[in-house]
Amino acid sequence: MTIRSAALGALFLLTSVCIHGAERSRVLFIMADDLRPELGCYGSVAITPHLDALARRGTLFRRAYCQQAVCNPSRSSMLTGLRPGTLGLYVNGTHFRELKPGVLTLPQWMKQHGFTTRCVGKIFHNWHTKEHGDPRSWSAPEFLHYANHGDDIPEVSGEMPPNFATLSSNLRQYGKVPLCECREVPDEAYYDGRVAAEAVRVLGEIKDESFFLAVGFWKPHAPFNAPKKYWDLYQREKLPAYDPARPVAAPEIAFHQSTEILGPAENQKQPTAEQAAEMRHGYFAGISYMDAQVGKVIAALEQQGLLDSTLIVFSGDHGYHIGEHGLWAKTSNFELDARVPLIIVPPKAKHAGASTDTLVEMVDLFPTVTAVCGVPSAPGMEGASLVPVLDDPHATVKEAAYTQHPRPPYPDRAPRARPEVMGVSVRTPTLRYTEWRDFDSGSVVASELYDHSRDEAEMTNTVDHPVTPAALEQARQLLYRQFPPRQR
Repeated sequence: MTIRSAALGALFLLTSVCIHGAERSRVLFIMADDLRPELGCYGSVAITPHLDALARRGTLFRRAYCQQAVCNPSRSSMLTGLRPGTLGLYVNGTHFRELKPGVLTLPQWMKQHGFTTRCVGKIFHNWHTKEHGDPRSWSAPEFLHYANHGDDIPEVSGEMPPNFATLSSNLRQYGKVPLCECREVPDEAYYDGRVAAEAVRVLGEIKDESFFLAVGFWKPHAPFNAPKKYWDLYQREKLPAYDPARPVAAPEIAFHQSTEILGPAENQKQPTAEQAAEMRHGYFAGISYMDAQVGKVIAALEQQGLLDSTLIVFSGDHGYHIGEHGLWAKTSNFELDARVPLIIVPPKAKHAGASTDTLVEMVDLFPTVTAVCGVPSAPGMEGASLVPVLDDPHATVKEAAYTQHPRPPYPDRAPRARPEVMGVSVRTPTLRYTEWRDFDSGSVVASELYDHSRDEAEMTNTVDHPVTPAALEQARQLLYRQFPPRQR
């Protein structure tokens, strides 16, 4: 680096801190569970007025990607700024501190730099792990952070209202509740209504402090059991049609058995068309339910006079399938699982209502929050600050985004208790290229190429007949940059 370029870099850093650091003493970090970019502001039919309004205040990222499409690896990666391979974490049943006891988390780093850090709802994934939550990250005990989605039984006084959803409930139970449930109950009957209420309460408690408040909503994760008024927002027959066909020439290993929704493979019942339609209806209802809870928290922030001086981040932890490709839920490397919604609203946003197509990753959130808040950068970050994109929606911070997922999809539940094959995937502006590699030898057992300039739905694997061989080779080299091959 030349003296002149170093000086210019220092000037940019100082300017950025002056612009972005003046009033960055508060952070509202909101997460949704199993939410693909199915929001009105992304062009979806989903009814999400509160998140749409939030997007109008800041920057909407159209090409944001998780690092692994399942809760624990994704959240652990996002909140440590480290990729799953660095953490060695690919499963839900292992807490990240079992593998990396001394690793820093985003809330922990903010706490070390003078912020009051609070957790309301599901932020770290805790179910099935030996450790519950991460007490060293927070200034007070976490609230409703450790639970099971299948235990989200409606809490109501008096007689239980009837369940108006009956088709999918015949498909299987989801823990202690039907897979689909539609009852006329208040928002607070389920987890997310209580999360919103507690977040509002905590805001009132910490409003005069520099704070990092993380609010984790449990929806639209299954079971599909939003209160009835959110189901009533949609006419089932008018929801978008979907194609359940598998992509042409896609390898078998790219798929999974959808056990989270359809149950154990040995006694699965494939959903009828009516049951599939009901589950899709329930997913949209859950999105609108979650959106309404976000609206309550944002309204409380505004009532406290903090809306314009708080950095707000909203994201999902990974994407989701609701019947597309014949899949239900997550655990693949397809675009529908890898892509997530992301909205960032800095105080006094320079480009309110902007959207950007630049490629970003969830691992970028840690360095972005610290940069916007004027907090020193934590050591060892594997993501990039997105401040340049907040300053200029046309800016580029990286050439590609990376996602990976093992086979079996939940290896800790398999006899071997570790992956047999790892699928590693790169997303460029126009392509998704995936290699499935033997976990021990590194040899490639299958590969996929989807050309998003012609095939956004990823319905044809063109790896054997790429339209532009040079573009495939470029994508392959980008993949090798992040996931070096052991056998070429």
